[in-house]
Amino acid sequence: MNNTIKGESKFFAYISEMITSLIQVIKSRYFYIGFLALGAGLGLNVASQTYLHNYISMGKTLPMLSDLILDNLPVIDVSLIYDIVALIPLILAIVYIFHKKDFKRIPFFLLMIGIFYIVRGIFIVLTPFGNPPMFNGSDPLFHGFANYELGVYPSGHAGIVFLILLLVNDRTYKWIIGICLVIVIITLFLAHGHYSIDILSGIFFSYAIRSYGEKHFAMFDIGNTNKSGFDKIGNQ
Repeated sequence: MNNTIKGESKFFAYISEMITSLIQVIKSRYFYIGFLALGAGLGLNVASQTYLHNYISMGKTLPMLSDLILDNLPVIDVSLIYDIVALIPLILAIVYIFHKKDFKRIPFFLLMIGIFYIVRGIFIVLTPFGNPPMFNGSDPLFHGFANYELGVYPSGHAGIVFLILLLVNDRTYKWIIGICLVIVIITLFLAHGHYSIDILSGIFFSYAIRSYGEKHFAMFDIGNTNKSGFDKIGNQ
């Protein structure tokens, strides 16, 4: 009986602490700025895809490029795998925040992901490549989430997974997300879903955005007591 009461007390204490922390985050202006950045990034990607669709509709074409790796790989329809596996780190990021009670880092997560999508939305239009030759498109299960599958540079799949890998501070989560990243990269190559430069640039962009964010947007990382850089990454 006493163990049951103690268990209930711990549960309610956890819920109370979680709600208090979430309220503090929601009261912060950084939460709303991060949320707006994420919304702007997603909206810009949709606008860029729509622009490219209209561009093609006017009879213009997007160039398809040669690729040293893709040119020597057979096309295997594994697009469903990279779409599903790329969602796992997003789910793990949410689980991580609640598991580690890292609620005060939510604004930083939102801002970094938002900035990545803003950058990607701009580069999609600046470097309008066509899809790699023989790319068959997304699996029907995911095809309905995007009106058009245009704009490949940089890779959103590889970039976002790597960005989340950099954002979480727990070793176990990093290992799981790292495995997801390897699977996403391999299946993107096998499906000819992205050029090599798309995948590598997505990773480099994510690292640059995370580095820039640590230096210039540390105030969004409300729960990070060490604002000096990357010395805590991978050590927790």
